[in-house]
Amino acid sequence: MATYVLCQGGWAGGWQWQEVASLLRADGHVVYTPTFTGLGERVHLAHPDIDLHTHIKDVLMMLKYEDLQDVTLVGYSGSGPVISGVAEKAAERIGHLVYLDAFVLEDGQSMADQLDPAIVAGLKEAAQRYGDGWRLPHDPPDADRRTDQPLKPILTRLVIDNPAAAALPRTFLHCPHGAQHIGPLHAPIARAAARAHASVRWRYRELNTGHIPIWTAPRMLAELLLELHQTKEPL
Repeated sequence: MATYVLCQGGWAGGWQWQEVASLLRADGHVVYTPTFTGLGERVHLAHPDIDLHTHIKDVLMMLKYEDLQDVTLVGYSGSGPVISGVAEKAAERIGHLVYLDAFVLEDGQSMADQLDPAIVAGLKEAAQRYGDGWRLPHDPPDADRRTDQPLKPILTRLVIDNPAAAALPRTFLHCPHGAQHIGPLHAPIARAAARAHASVRWRYRELNTGHIPIWTAPRMLAELLLELHQTKEPL
């Protein structure tokens, strides 16, 4: 039996993992799907000071108070930096880091540092114009259950210097058609995938779909997560 903690993407919540989580649980595994502060059903807790460290703390508190061990910690898209930050603080609770078409930061970087400066400027302008300077409304605004995304997590730089975290097994799951869904925002993810594919420190797999495999290929994704748990050798 494995324990999975599945971390959400932007503008969403733990709810977006419902189908994948059901498939994993049906196979007998324990699955947690935390929602970050200020998003999803916790949108009522949103405030201007939410940053990347807030969301890292959300997951750390789950690991601590659920007393989770040997966790397969999955970071999807913008929660790649979240699981990296969690590993820095709680490597002893983690058995495997899985980056699902996700940002992967180097020491001292933020997600904004990996994006084209024009995109970052556009995000800041959107927050000023439509989100009181600190929120990014979803486009389109009436998308199912989407909530505003705090801007600061995108701008927060992360310190990555824990050898125990660096030694953890890690896999990158790349969705090569991701740009069809998120356009140029996918460029840093594609670069992270290429680095992982070329590195002996990483396992690398692909899902032949776009950036939202949680919805476009949930069964394929669940089967791959199960396979990663069962397979000890590089894939």
